[in-house]
Amino acid sequence: PKFEELFGYSSEEIEASEIDLSMLIAPEMRDSFRAHAESLEREGLVEPRITFKGLTKAGKRIDIEFTLSIIEWDGEPAILGIVRDRTEENSLQAQLQQAQKIEAVGRLTGGIAHDFNNLLTAVIGYAELSMMNLESDHPVYKFMENSIHTAERGANLVRQLLAFSRKQIIVPRIIDLNESLASMENMLRRIIGEHISFNIVPSPDLWKVKADPTQLEQVIVNLAVNARDAMPGGGTLYLETENVIMDEEYTRSHHGAVPGEYAQLAITDTGHGMSEEVKEKIFEPFFTTKGEGGGTGLGLSTVYGIVKQNGGFITVYSEKGTGTTFKIYLPRAAGVEVEEIEQVSISVKDLTGDETVLVVEDDETVRKLAVLTLKQYGYTVLEAGTGEAALGICQSEEQGINLLFTDVIMPGMSGRDLADRLLSIRPGIKVLFTSGYTENAIVDRSVLLPGVNFLPKPYHPSTLARKVREVLERGGKR
Repeated sequence: PKFEELFGYSSEEIEASEIDLSMLIAPEMRDSFRAHAESLEREGLVEPRITFKGLTKAGKRIDIEFTLSIIEWDGEPAILGIVRDRTEENSLQAQLQQAQKIEAVGRLTGGIAHDFNNLLTAVIGYAELSMMNLESDHPVYKFMENSIHTAERGANLVRQLLAFSRKQIIVPRIIDLNESLASMENMLRRIIGEHISFNIVPSPDLWKVKADPTQLEQVIVNLAVNARDAMPGGGTLYLETENVIMDEEYTRSHHGAVPGEYAQLAITDTGHGMSEEVKEKIFEPFFTTKGEGGGTGLGLSTVYGIVKQNGGFITVYSEKGTGTTFKIYLPRAAGVEVEEIEQVSISVKDLTGDETVLVVEDDETVRKLAVLTLKQYGYTVLEAGTGEAALGICQSEEQGINLLFTDVIMPGMSGRDLADRLLSIRPGIKVLFTSGYTENAIVDRSVLLPGVNFLPKPYHPSTLARKVREVLERGGKR
């Protein structure tokens, strides 16, 4: 019965000897299997365990393992063969290896992105300060402007790397996926073009999810663009939502999936599809099937990182020539919908000030830029390269310090620890954090906590001045 379940041949077919053993082996492996069989006859049992690609009666390929042992049968030596289906086990192992590979690349890209953000902060900052001291018709002014635009393109690539490595700051909200799709419909129609039919199929009573709405829009746009590029001659794009309950059986065969209730977003195209080789690599950063200049290879890796950072997982179903379906699963939001916390935006007309700001940044180039910027806007500025040095300044400085502007990740004392120490010494000080990416020092799994003032790198000098002014004029310490 187990043999029948595995290969699809009935007991009658087996007993009638209608099955040649080679029929159970995938065609490309039959010669190798015969060589093993001949070796077994000549040399006896040399390899007790052999793996092959099997072939069922229905033509499905499966991973099988033969375990061979010598026994006595009717007084004669014989070989007992046990066949084991390893298809699911091998699939899970491949998924795990791919996830580990992506995780390792994510850690690497996160570190690189952090360093690049410091470099881009300096490039953008000094170029903008130069422009502030030039007339707009000066020939160098345009060069500076072009430098800033190029650096901003680099910053956009860095943001995609941070999304992949799951180190972007996210601000989760309770979201209805149906409402999100409805609000994006007109934009999506413009993106995919008139040659592609576009259909949104919302499921009634869809469960709400908790995710960053801006990131979710980025996921949908990236997948829509990917689908458009897969249908250059036209086709159909479907965006469908559905409530899904994942059980233990499903999650056992899908690495990264956790049993529970999910809202599913499926994005299906009728394009050219993908081969198995391509499908295995699509979430890797910089992998692309498009020609030179056709893309950065970061679109789908960004999608992967965003979905994972928001607590979900993503699967892909595709065959060459039959189209592709991406399914995104986001956990159902627990409990009732809560009132969302809104960030109060202070209207700032005058960016200048006369308060005292303590700038703490371990990267000297970036620190000098921040100091120069704030002095130019009228502030009294103190500076330190480490948290320990900042503590020393705070303890010896007789005049008041109104604002601490500190990097998050520094050697020794982190920005968060420094803020906590300074607040115990000077309870009235306000705090503004900055970083190329943020770890647990400020945020829980990169989720921005309410009330935390944060300025992501790279930033423009004018953006720094505006943020400092906002924090000083807003109530609360952080």
